[in-house]
Amino acid sequence: MIAGLRPAATAALALTLAWGIGGQALLGRIDPALALPTLALPLLLLAAWQRGEARKARLGAAGMVLLLLLVAQATLALWLSGRTGWGQLVLIAAAGAVAALIADVIVQGCRGPMLRWAAAAVYLLVWFAAGHLALSALYTERAGARPPSVVMLTGLPLRWAGQGGMAAMVARGAAEDPALARIEASGPVDLVDSLTDRAVPAGATLLVAHPRALPAPDLVAIDAFVRGGGRAVILADALSGWPVRYPLGDPRNPPVTSLLTPMLDHWGVTLGPAPVGERTAQAVDVDGARLRLFSAGRFEVLPAGCSALADRRIAHCTIGAGEAWLVGDADLLFAPLWRPLVPGAEHLRRADTMVWLGARLRGEPGDSAVLQPLWISST
Repeated sequence: MIAGLRPAATAALALTLAWGIGGQALLGRIDPALALPTLALPLLLLAAWQRGEARKARLGAAGMVLLLLLVAQATLALWLSGRTGWGQLVLIAAAGAVAALIADVIVQGCRGPMLRWAAAAVYLLVWFAAGHLALSALYTERAGARPPSVVMLTGLPLRWAGQGGMAAMVARGAAEDPALARIEASGPVDLVDSLTDRAVPAGATLLVAHPRALPAPDLVAIDAFVRGGGRAVILADALSGWPVRYPLGDPRNPPVTSLLTPMLDHWGVTLGPAPVGERTAQAVDVDGARLRLFSAGRFEVLPAGCSALADRRIAHCTIGAGEAWLVGDADLLFAPLWRPLVPGAEHLRRADTMVWLGARLRGEPGDSAVLQPLWISST
């Protein structure tokens, strides 16, 4: 290959690997940081191409590769997401310099082809694994000083999730839904069936997730809690897509549609039906966070104290002295819509759902992780 084309070809290979193997295309993200685990391969190939050249020329070519890669990633990020991700670009620049130096040492220092091949293989595997571990840590939220306390009312099968009767569940053990496990990992969660005999503790957040029909005293208790200065997140699904375990009509199944209409009417809120024919998950962005919703209803009428987001699928309302986040979709919690491609690998997540929900439950503005995804615009 012509020497002058090597940096361009290497940078193009690095971009291609980040887009494919790195997960940018699959995840719908253009994060420059996703290039980190695959950086070693193109830089190792570049070092092999330049094995007989002077050290200054080799390092200069590696520097040109990194410059081209950073310019291309910044341009793509700005074009596709509206942000450049400067912190991620700095990370790639620093990691790329280290990767280039290690590749140069392996190619120039190892005597004999067998030793070079072995060292190169170990290097690629270790770099790939270390890159993913580093990204997982950088994309994971930092633990807050005061974890949130959540009181939860829900008709969704979040606890004892799974198939079979009571005997089968007891034999299998408690199998909580991933959404509940994720919320519980951030702080204590108290699942209750009613609020009439148990007041929400001071400082706690109320999470009302598509409950079964609540008696009037419970609706009054929710209203009083919010108006008295409480914070609530309310999922009121116009048409639930949550899988059912029992025959249609069985009361153990989650409600098909929201049964919170009396309370929403009292607040001056009208939740409209889900769009006809919407059969796939829809990506929506709220303050830079990517959520994936399924057959979500729109809030057709909102009072003056509410602001509409995500094409009226979500609303943030001031009610009395408190606040309520209203989401027209309980499928928001359905694990296949938000769970990372690899369990526990936050840098491979397909949505910010649980990060966004956790911030709303804590009353915080957003993600506290070092790095945040740069989502490719859904519009």
